[in-house]
Amino acid sequence: MSDAHNAQLDWDEHGQPLSRSYGDVYFSRANGLEETRHVFLAHNRIIERCQALPAGGRLVIGETGFGTGLNFLCAWQAFAEHAPRDARLHFVSVEKFPLTQTDLQRALALWPELASYAEQLLAQYRAIHPGFQRLLLDGGRVVLTLMIGDVLECLPQLEARVDAWFLDGFAPAKNPEMWTDSLFTELARLSAPSATLATFTSAGFVRRGLIAAGFAVVRVKGFGHKREMLAGPFQAQPMQRTVPWFARPTLTTDDRQAVVIGAGLAGCATAASLAARGWRVTLLERHDDVAREASGNPQGVLYLKLSAHGTALSRLIVAGFGHTRRLLERLQRGSDWDACGVLQLAFDSKEAERQNKLAAAFPSDLLHALPQTEAEARAGIGLPAGGLFYPDAGWVHPPALCRQLVQHPLIELRPYQEALSLSRQQERWCVEGQSGVLAEAPVLILACAAEIGRLLPEANLPLKRIRGQISRLPASTASRALRTVVCAEGYVAPARDGEHTLGASFDFHSDDLTPSVAEHAGNLELLREISTDLAERLDAQALDPATLQGRAAFRCTSPDYLPLVGPLAAGQAFNQAYAILAKDARQVPETPCPWLDGLYINSGHGSRGLITAPLSGELIAAWLEDEPLPLPREVAEACHPNRFMLRQLIRGTGSPT
Repeated sequence: MSDAHNAQLDWDEHGQPLSRSYGDVYFSRANGLEETRHVFLAHNRIIERCQALPAGGRLVIGETGFGTGLNFLCAWQAFAEHAPRDARLHFVSVEKFPLTQTDLQRALALWPELASYAEQLLAQYRAIHPGFQRLLLDGGRVVLTLMIGDVLECLPQLEARVDAWFLDGFAPAKNPEMWTDSLFTELARLSAPSATLATFTSAGFVRRGLIAAGFAVVRVKGFGHKREMLAGPFQAQPMQRTVPWFARPTLTTDDRQAVVIGAGLAGCATAASLAARGWRVTLLERHDDVAREASGNPQGVLYLKLSAHGTALSRLIVAGFGHTRRLLERLQRGSDWDACGVLQLAFDSKEAERQNKLAAAFPSDLLHALPQTEAEARAGIGLPAGGLFYPDAGWVHPPALCRQLVQHPLIELRPYQEALSLSRQQERWCVEGQSGVLAEAPVLILACAAEIGRLLPEANLPLKRIRGQISRLPASTASRALRTVVCAEGYVAPARDGEHTLGASFDFHSDDLTPSVAEHAGNLELLREISTDLAERLDAQALDPATLQGRAAFRCTSPDYLPLVGPLAAGQAFNQAYAILAKDARQVPETPCPWLDGLYINSGHGSRGLITAPLSGELIAAWLEDEPLPLPREVAEACHPNRFMLRQLIRGTGSPT
């Protein structure tokens, strides 16, 4: 796939952008800013609604056609100037052809009064790849969810309650594929009970379609020389949304306190997402500090193992990669992380064939194939083959990311607190340790990897532990030539603090976390497969595996390799409520799901936690707060902890895999 997934622009003599594909302008030549304020802000009463928000309240705006982001920045400015300080703005927008960073910068330079907002957007506007991309702005107070793709493919995947619609996009005459009854039906499905809608067009078929879908739109005075536009409220009944076992549990309390067990990446990310929404979080960790187990390696790799078939896992990885990549901008480049790129070697013909399919399926700014000579030039060392290069990826020091995530006044990290048992009393979860109650709160999130099985044995969650060991190799003058992460069966990263990280072994059977000489030897073997040149530069044949430094930890994974993220039902009650599914899997009983009130899980990230755990923190917060989900509905359901109970019931098996 070429870079045709970005908008192709021409610029007129006034410096205004025009779309080459649609032959239409992005905003009014008279005054785009005033047009946005007239059409979208005034007719959705955005300023009045911001003023009327309660403390801790939120406004959700949905948009078709992100374009240059002008509508978003105008809405953000109105929100910043008129909403309570602790309110939040969620802006969800679809864009088939996102602007490149350079074009966006050029377009937004036309509006100097929005510069302070535009700068924040531009700083986060990277890794905007197909699918859902979440951007956190103004310390998480403003959340932008961009859906990159066709509006009629993206909106059915969105799970949200939208308060105000900006129905934008190129004019119906220039872009008839968008303005259809299917679109109007989706807008109705996603509308909150008191939603409003505004659009610059007054085309008759648009007006009739919106009215048929439940919007009481009328023609009103347009902007500038445009005679008319459409605006009005949604007046139909909001629709039934989803099957009960994937529905949203209702929060039974206004007391926004949570306990998170486990201060690895999943726990720290969950705490950060909740704290950004005004929750007070107690983070319990059995070790002395954050990131002491699987999140504690000196260098983790942003390794994107993708599928050309758009699987749930692949879509999760693209969305998670973008989210993590934007978070890393807050860290110290060079010591905490580096966007040095990741090269996946095409080590045999089967891998080369897989890579060719990926290169055809994804945009080249996410990944592209490099022949051997170019791959060697990019990596700075001799290689056995070319491969796929991910220019925006690189390595991360996971403890630095964990520490950054928990830097929030509402998060209290409590080390040396090992949770031994859980109970629910008077609508609160009680976490007990050796010396009694460690913490209690109405909401509890388990982010303690496979230890969840010990704390919640009756849930029977199929989490398994896989031991992994990395080796730390002292860098030599010659090895410092390595400029990118290189992966084959294992990986090796450029030097950080005078050492290269090499790994990582996979052992399904060992429970011992003492680094083993055999696995150091195995890692050195992986190094030779990656590059004999680098092995020579490190004088690997002279290295004694018995003297190598390293560390071992357990990755926690599930049978389908997807994480478990979300609320959890009570097993026995679930089986009783939905027993009919064992006979007929197509039934959808109306029985509400018997949730374990206030209990959520964020676990099972395997060896890709750097990519999936931070976005999973946002997903937990969205489940809890009834917000737009940061992932396509199908992907969120594929990660739902209830999926194993459901499969077990339908297959009538004793095991939840």
